[in-house]
Amino acid sequence: MIAYLITDPHYYTTHVVTFERRLEAVLGRHRVTHACFRDKQSSNTEELAGVFVRVCQLFGVEQIYINTHMALAQKLGATGVHLTSSQLALIPDAKASRLQVIASTHNSEEMTLAQKLGADCVTYSPIFATPHKGNPKGLEDLKDKVDKIRTNIIALGGIVTAEHVKSIEETGAYGFASIRYFIDNAQYNR
Repeated sequence: MIAYLITDPHYYTTHVVTFERRLEAVLGRHRVTHACFRDKQSSNTEELAGVFVRVCQLFGVEQIYINTHMALAQKLGATGVHLTSSQLALIPDAKASRLQVIASTHNSEEMTLAQKLGADCVTYSPIFATPHKGNPKGLEDLKDKVDKIRTNIIALGGIVTAEHVKSIEETGAYGFASIRYFIDNAQYNR
């Protein structure tokens, strides 16, 4: 099962040196197979994304993604791009640019469309309760999607404990993605 780390400036900051140190600490503590740089607010996004790609490569992360920005993913030599559900129509363009694509989905229709357009896998969320993301889908719904939809499904949303990860694995999902699972909150809130 893949372990997909997603960054958030709330936990990693926008200060380049601090960002790099926190990312190194997280990658040093956790097995991460896939990682996504996600930052919707910083003025130094390209610089931070460059640090992200370099550090992930140093730590042997198998697949490295940039959230929403195809051109930046290409420029930095990332494996691919993680597209939002409102960007599904861009999947063919990303694939034509030789980028792997992970697409965010929230229902069967989006999953089917993402698969039809060529996404390599999809995230499905939120599985568990998580701030500002609506009602959780739950494990039964995830299992139903895994059984019925013929694409690689990565569970996302509210996954913060080893028990959550184990329960995701039991559904047969391709993997799990999380921001908070990989972060030791106490370490960064001092």
